[in-house]
Amino acid sequence: MESAPSRTAMFAAISRGLLRLETASPWVLDDALALVLVGPVWQQLRDQYDPLFPGPVRLESRAAVCTRSRYAEDRLAAGGFTQYVILGAGLDSFAWRRPDLLGSLTVFEVDHPASQAWKVQRVGELGLPLSDSQVFVPADFEAGPVQDALGAAGFDWAQPAMFCWTGVAPYLTAQAIESGLRTIAAAAPGSEVVFSYRAEDCALDDVGTEFARIYTPIAASVGEPLQPGWPVSEIERLIRRCGLKVMDHPSRADLQQRYFAGRADGLRPYTFETLVAARVT
Repeated sequence: MESAPSRTAMFAAISRGLLRLETASPWVLDDALALVLVGPVWQQLRDQYDPLFPGPVRLESRAAVCTRSRYAEDRLAAGGFTQYVILGAGLDSFAWRRPDLLGSLTVFEVDHPASQAWKVQRVGELGLPLSDSQVFVPADFEAGPVQDALGAAGFDWAQPAMFCWTGVAPYLTAQAIESGLRTIAAAAPGSEVVFSYRAEDCALDDVGTEFARIYTPIAASVGEPLQPGWPVSEIERLIRRCGLKVMDHPSRADLQQRYFAGRADGLRPYTFETLVAARVT
């Protein structure tokens, strides 16, 4: 259905909400709005898909979904940016979770028109406040660069910005990923992107391999098929070719040390997706 929101965006929001319900604090991301935004259907989707995944696979995948948002928001806070662009925003609740950052920021939420219309409707039904600092930008990544849509929405290409592009590239063709990175590289020097991509199969541990085996047909069945994974050297080469400089390319061990050190439950993010931060030079 063209008017239906992205199913995988719902899956991500459910992951953010359930990590909070199912694990002990401190949470890598405290997203109390995730399940509220999805609405009552979250329970149905959980009951439908959770039994397909072994417990450790479920937990590590949820931890990773939360980690990628936290990682992006940490770099945003450290960089002193005035513009934050969330590409493939889905049901992200940043604008309500982080009022401490929103005051000095304009947040541009870019997503497929159908998914975004559904989110805006949900926001209205829930009575969540909207501010002038939050701008919704409907755009289709596979249809072409989002430059024009962002410009029309008031994005200033002359001012440095932070771009968050996580959980999207695993579903995009190499051509669409390159187009997205080149669009970001056209932003002002000092701009950054936090980007997540699918790791190549040989880089996955047992949990990552099991997640890929189970999730690949699920994603295909909801009309959002996964694309092949990338070797680290190849993704870094693509980033450089697009005019960006790799600033941080954390391993799973790095993320575990930063965000999960000292936990009694051994929680850690899965290896299926890898994060990288790059800068416009």
